[in-house]
Amino acid sequence: MPHIPASTALSRFRVLDLSRVRAGPTCVKQLADFGADVIKIESPPGVDANEGMGGPRNGPDFQNLHRNKRAMTLNLKLPEGREVFTRLAQKADVVVENYRPDVKFRLGIDYESLKAINPRIILASISGFGQDGPYLERPGFDQIAQGMSGLMSVTGRPGEGPMRTGAAIADVSAGLYAALGILTALLEREASGQGQWVQSSLLMSGIALLDFQAARYLMGGEVPPQVGNDHPTSMPTSAYTTADGYINVAASGEGMWKRLCPAIGRPELLSRAEFEGAANRAKNRKALNDELNAALRVKKSDEWISILNAAGVPCGPIYSMDQVFADPQVQHLHAAAKVKHPLLGEIRVVNQAVGLSRTPATMASATPEIGQHTDEVLTEVGYSAADIAALRKNNVI
Repeated sequence: MPHIPASTALSRFRVLDLSRVRAGPTCVKQLADFGADVIKIESPPGVDANEGMGGPRNGPDFQNLHRNKRAMTLNLKLPEGREVFTRLAQKADVVVENYRPDVKFRLGIDYESLKAINPRIILASISGFGQDGPYLERPGFDQIAQGMSGLMSVTGRPGEGPMRTGAAIADVSAGLYAALGILTALLEREASGQGQWVQSSLLMSGIALLDFQAARYLMGGEVPPQVGNDHPTSMPTSAYTTADGYINVAASGEGMWKRLCPAIGRPELLSRAEFEGAANRAKNRKALNDELNAALRVKKSDEWISILNAAGVPCGPIYSMDQVFADPQVQHLHAAAKVKHPLLGEIRVVNQAVGLSRTPATMASATPEIGQHTDEVLTEVGYSAADIAALRKNNVI
């Protein structure tokens, strides 16, 4: 059956997806959710030594990352497989890969080679550390990038050593930055008619995520320390103890600080010299947090959230994952999306985070089985039934 686009927004574009694990699939998911005709190209079983790195095909991770795609198999290690890929690339808009930087050159799918057969093509390459430089040959993984980017140095409690974040944010951000780069290149192509090489890396994406923390060092030479749940500069912003758990309070700025103290029954804190002004509150954060924890322990989390929201003080609960998806606002936002899988039945995956008013993303199809659309895709680019049978006999597909 022909491709069913998840949206009309990007349905005119075809994407060849050579990516695996997380960073590349995160990138391609953005395009697939908005309707791009994504063809997930995988090696036939037994060809790839790293087969299965993305987890079980019917597991939650794989199902979440590869919805809204078609799937085919192709052995790029064989000359016949590379010939097939060349024909696919002639009619494609985008190729996405996250191999080690040297692999694409060995396979002949580097940008200059692709440009020679399709000047409009956009190649997106996602790597651990970039496409050149002294770390070119190092394998890149999320936690390695979290450490090298500085993310782990500012995460966790003071004195307890570095701490990784609870999600693969270097992987995910590298994928999102790559998707942004692809969309930028597609937009630029409308003027120039030319494709280009888009590059992102886990290391650079981790550094970019540090944002003001990195800027503190670049502008002033300040090495940000770990401050646990506290905001590095704007206090009181932290996780505070209540009678039955914890809540987040973010009362940065004088107006919020002046609303917070009366709301929690401690107006006298406003006249304390050590808490006067943002700089003093940040400097004396331990004493400030002690006072706020003592005040907030007298009521339950839900009570404080009602009181503080009524007072115009930003606050919120600290959820476990089951509580996240039970929250009425999360449900209102449709953060969990349903999709029908032929083997698993109706499953839920994480919905697209970006909303468009006219051409929204949808869950048009579940993650395909390996090679599910091989014959269909090859037929679309001119292969006959006899050609396809020969390719299959020769283990090309």
